[in-house]
Amino acid sequence: MSLRLFAAFDIPDHIAERLLPLQKGIGGAKWRPRENLHVTLRFFGEVAEPVADDIDGELSAIAENHAPFEIALKGAGTFGGADPHALWMGVTASEPLKKLAADCERAARRAKLKPDAHAFKPHVTMAYLNNAPLDRVQSFEQRLALFETPPFRVESFGLYSSFTRKLAPSLYRLEAQYPLRG
Repeated sequence: MSLRLFAAFDIPDHIAERLLPLQKGIGGAKWRPRENLHVTLRFFGEVAEPVADDIDGELSAIAENHAPFEIALKGAGTFGGADPHALWMGVTASEPLKKLAADCERAARRAKLKPDAHAFKPHVTMAYLNNAPLDRVQSFEQRLALFETPPFRVESFGLYSSFTRKLAPSLYRLEAQYPLRG
C-alpha cells in the first residue's frame, strides 16, 4: 500500500478567519475549505509504507533541532503565469521557516526520494483555478498586495496524507505531529 504524503503546518483559526472572507469574486475558483489551509514544507508524493516510515523518522529527528518561530501571511499571488492555476497568500520571509523546509527536503533525499523540482515558495493555497477570468485574478492579487496578518507562532508541523476526491476538495489526514523542540 502507498500513501500520498506532505509535511506542513496548519494556519491558526484566528488567521484563517481573516482569509475565509477573501474567498469570493472569481468565477472558476475552487476555494479551499478551512481545514485545507496550511503551509506546505515539502510534498513527498505517493510513497510506499516503508518509505513513509523512513520519512516519519527523519521528520521526528528534524523537529528536535528546530525551535518554534513566528511568521505572518503577506500579499497574494498565483502559480501558472499567464494561465494561472492556483491562487495563494504569501508568507513573510523567515530564516527558521526556510531552514525547516530545507531540512524536510534533506529528509526526503535521505528517504531516497527525488529532489523537489520546484524552489520552496511558502504560501497558503486559497483556490485552484479553472478558466478563471484573468482580470478577476489580477484584481484579487492587486487588492491583496498589501494584505498582512499579525504574526503567529509555529510550534509544530505534521506529516499529512492526502486523498483526492473527484467532486470535493482533497481530504487531508494528520499522520504524525512533530513539536518543535530545538
